[in-house]
Amino acid sequence: MNKMNRIAVLTSGGDSPGMNAALRAVARTCMFNDKECIGVMRGYEGLIDGDFIPLDHQAVGGIIHKGGTILRTARSERFRTPEGREEAIARMKDAGIDGLVVIGGDGSFHGAKALHDLGFPTIGIPGTIDNDITGTDETIGFDTAVNTALEAIMKLRDTASSHQRLFVVEVMGRNAGFLALEVAVATGAEYAVVPELPLSIGNLVKILKNSYSLHKTHTLIVLAEGVMSAAEMREQLADAGGYDARVTVLGYIQRGGHPTSFYVVLANMMGAFAADNLKIGNSGMIVGNINHKLVLSPLERAWSEHKSLSPEMLSLINKMN
Repeated sequence: MNKMNRIAVLTSGGDSPGMNAALRAVARTCMFNDKECIGVMRGYEGLIDGDFIPLDHQAVGGIIHKGGTILRTARSERFRTPEGREEAIARMKDAGIDGLVVIGGDGSFHGAKALHDLGFPTIGIPGTIDNDITGTDETIGFDTAVNTALEAIMKLRDTASSHQRLFVVEVMGRNAGFLALEVAVATGAEYAVVPELPLSIGNLVKILKNSYSLHKTHTLIVLAEGVMSAAEMREQLADAGGYDARVTVLGYIQRGGHPTSFYVVLANMMGAFAADNLKIGNSGMIVGNINHKLVLSPLERAWSEHKSLSPEMLSLINKMN
């Protein structure tokens, strides 16, 4: 087994609050174990270019609550090719790097798995606001994104109540509805539109009519962007029920901001766990948090197994109306 004297860490894919806390934990754990930690700028693109920086105490100081990622992130078409992956490994070997920690989502883990299959030790930390990674109950950034959306929607509700209006709020979630569902329950929304469930505009109109019959001061629909745009939903509601909905698209604001305290702690635990496991030879794995216990799962589990929405959460929407 190759000794892990120098470990690299990169952030890839969409940024999420808590990534900096996780990479800081990797670096600090390396230092605690008298190992070196190297930061890779711009994800896999920087890996191919050999864009490396030392992550010492000064480099990771003061970043634990900082949003985004100090290592930046970028897409890399070059890394999708066999030549690009071989070049990335050559760059790391030239720099004396013995293992790599990848912080990101399932796309990032595809890259980590490719390096592992080529014999280079890798381990993944789930960092995405979508919370769609199988093998962990929570991904770094999810809770913060929920709270960011919650804060924005609570302000919208003041206006909605004042004017007795229907609001459609579009949140992120191209292929997964975890964010939309959690936000809908947290805000007391009448309906959550998620990619995992078929949408019936007719059924939605019935729910809206019931809401109006109860003389509610406002009505709220939380929509995951992967189903349709908020503007499209507004048109469908107008055609099917004559509703004049106001639309709000929260967009990239959901990715920013300081991570919540729970996720700072989780990011620290995951980062340290990843560095310690890579050091002892565990490769091709994802760090997860299952029932409040840190575990390892194969990287391919991130895309080979579907992570389902909570039935209990789905039923809450109907019960709370």
